[in-house]
Parts: sequence; structure tokens; C-alpha cells
Amino acid sequence: MVSKNQIKLINSLQQKKYRQQHQLFIAEGVKVIQELLASNILLEHLYVTEDLFASVEVAKKTLISESDLKKISCLATPNNCLALFQVPTPKEVTENGLIIALDDVRDPGNLGTIIRLCDWYGVTQIVCSEQTVDVYNPKVVQATMGSISRVAMAYLDLNEFLKKAKGNVFGTFMDGKNVYKEHLPASGILVLGNEANGISADVEQLVKQRLAIPRFGAIQQTESLNVATATAIFLSEFKRNE
Repeated sequence: MVSKNQIKLINSLQQKKYRQQHQLFIAEGVKVIQELLASNILLEHLYVTEDLFASVEVAKKTLISESDLKKISCLATPNNCLALFQVPTPKEVTENGLIIALDDVRDPGNLGTIIRLCDWYGVTQIVCSEQTVDVYNPKVVQATMGSISRVAMAYLDLNEFLKKAKGNVFGTFMDGKNVYKEHLPASGILVLGNEANGISADVEQLVKQRLAIPRFGAIQQTESLNVATATAIFLSEFKRNE
């Protein structure tokens, strides 16, 4: 059984201000929850419609009906489990290896996919402008499929961070140098911009090397690549040269 107060709390966590207030976030689905349970992120409470996650202590697990799960789920078609986890303390950013910097990326699915890509390619740090979508948005958490537990996220003044950066700052642009022809280092900061507007003018001034993915189509009318798709290509090229 889930109480009215619990339903109210869980539903409120779909909004950023309440996630920040309670320092809690929602995760749904067996795969995502398993990944988070295996990490250092602390479980607050688990709600299940069947006997799952035997390792979770009884005091932190509640068996609920499917109708109650629908009341608290963020999904159009709820799974069979939902968990609340404590928001971890952000780690200090260290200039070590390749860092992805996101300038005002707004789409939750894009951010979640970028986090998964970083996990796949061994990139352990992402820095985000303060306008970038919240990593603990339920849609972002869902899209990461658990990779959120292995990639450190930091929200900060991106301009100030890049001004103080010691390593090379790469930016992704339509008119940059062909990424396939560049010798890319194993470390540095790679900036990717907003879905509609790209990298902002202020951040652009701090970029030391402009990179682009060339278009090969005969007509070449495609305006741009999706930011998550572009991230996959750039990460592949950076890692290929290691």
C-alpha cells in the first residue's frame, strides 16, 4: 500500500525544484534500478508490484498494486517497479582525460543518451551549463539505463570553467575542421551545444579548436545532426586515436 502523502511526494519529484528540495530522484524499471542498487547511490525506498530485488531490506521495500504504481509512475506504460534514490553529492571536476561539456542541452533523451555514450567510451566526467536539463529528470534517468551511476555530472558556470581550463578546448561547429582528418589527443574538453542554436556566442569565444563532422550526401541539405548522434561520432574519433 502506498499512502496519499507518498504519492504526493513521488509525483512532486517530477519537478526539479522538489528534487532539489528533497534531494531525491525517481528510477523505474528492473535494469535501471539494478544498476543503481549496485552503485554507491543510496536507495531511499523501493515500490514493487511483485517479489523483486531480494537483496533489498524489507524496511525499504513496499509491495503495491498495479493501480497504485500507475499513480506514481512517470511512464505512459508503467513497469513493475519504481525506486526513490538519494541525489549523490557532486564530485569535484578534475581535468583528467576527455571531458564532455554541454552548453544548454535541453532534451532529456539527448542528455540520457550522451551519458550512456560517455559510459560506453570510458568518459567519466560531464560538465553542464546551468541551463542544461537536470540529470535527475525522470526521463534522463530512464534514458541512461543505469549509466548515470558511472558518469560524474557537474552543473556550473560553463564560461568560468572554460576560462580556467588548462587543457585544449574543442568545440563542435558546422564550419570546423574535418574531425576525420584531425589528430585528436586523449585529453581535453569537448563542447557540444544546444539542439536548436548550437554553442552560445560566449562559449564559442573560449573554444581553441573548432571541429566538424562533414556531410557526404550529394545534395547536402541536412541542416545538422542530433546532438547525441554527433556526440557518438566525436567520441569515437577521440577514442580511436588513443
